[in-house]
Amino acid sequence: MTPHAPSTTALPDAADAGHRVHGLGAEETAPDWPPLTPAELARVLGAYPQLAAPSVVLWHSPRPLSAAALVRSGECEVFVKRHHARVRTPATLREEHRFIEHLRAHGAPVPEVLRHVGGDTVAAEGAWTYEVHARAEGVDLYRDAVSWSPLLDLAHARAAGDALARLHDAAEGYAAPQRGTHILVTRSELIEAADPAAALAIQLPERPGLADYLRDRDWRGDLGRVAGPAHAAVAARLAAQPRLWTHNDWHVSNLCWRVEGGRAEVVAMLDFGLASPSFALFDLATAIERNAVAWLALEQGDGAVHVDTALALIEGYRRRRALSAAQVRLLADLLRVAHVDFALSEVEYFHAVTGSRAHADVAYDTFLLGHAAWFDGAPAQALLRAIRAAA
Repeated sequence: MTPHAPSTTALPDAADAGHRVHGLGAEETAPDWPPLTPAELARVLGAYPQLAAPSVVLWHSPRPLSAAALVRSGECEVFVKRHHARVRTPATLREEHRFIEHLRAHGAPVPEVLRHVGGDTVAAEGAWTYEVHARAEGVDLYRDAVSWSPLLDLAHARAAGDALARLHDAAEGYAAPQRGTHILVTRSELIEAADPAAALAIQLPERPGLADYLRDRDWRGDLGRVAGPAHAAVAARLAAQPRLWTHNDWHVSNLCWRVEGGRAEVVAMLDFGLASPSFALFDLATAIERNAVAWLALEQGDGAVHVDTALALIEGYRRRRALSAAQVRLLADLLRVAHVDFALSEVEYFHAVTGSRAHADVAYDTFLLGHAAWFDGAPAQALLRAIRAAA
């Protein structure tokens, strides 16, 4: 199989050449996906009766894996997101929307996904798949923060932990099957397997883009080194965790806030694109990984690790959902491998969808292998000791 980039014949018209998005490091870069255009928005939003007025783009999102914008249409403000169909088909996008609807019905503060005149939450046009969300309540304090930037405000960390527990409470009882795609979805199947390499080998016939990339890699040996010698025992404990649909990208940039004095409260939860059925500790481990480590500044050594932030996230979570001592110790053990499934998903995306071998190599070498190796070092071991001590 030959890697392929999206066909330029399917691109929307009049892309804004000045639009920049977050890169794989600290830099901004040109987007893989052109920004939403006024003509395109007029076509898409014309199918939503409540949004019939001319639209104005208020802000283009700098997130790189899709194109999205905050848009004003008459008296309404909405968030419009466009995916390439090789990333999200209407069917795989509806999986996220059904989870959002369940969460809203059970009290989670998640913005509504709007339905067009056909009654669907998804609009499709050529190679593109669209979704339209009501504007979130609260203030988007971290909307320009890159996904790997650490959270330094401990009050916000405790509030984020509490909000994650609220989401898990609302998710209880939702029993939809596994996502219909691996691309840009965070799943936990490989790390739950006693032999991650054998589990991946079973998946590869259905993931030809990833299989093509891995032909040039010692992926079996690499997965064995990433998992580490103690993985089999950890995997058995992970696989025994109760199933729960989880957010899987719990960074503060995916939350909106109400801040009054010294008190911070999460009032909206955003971006369920990576959601899947996994387990609660997996989501909490991802929250620690996303918010407590400065992955783009590991040269700072101990300064790249924010132990207090990790402990504040756990503290906030425990205020609402109990964690046993054994669960907290398992949480620490999980951190070394929580990224594995998603790292391979990013490899697959960059190699088979955007056609960037360089980006796929970063996802493999820096994300998949580098993150696991970092946990063998002294700064990471101090973080794990602190979490175990909190048990």
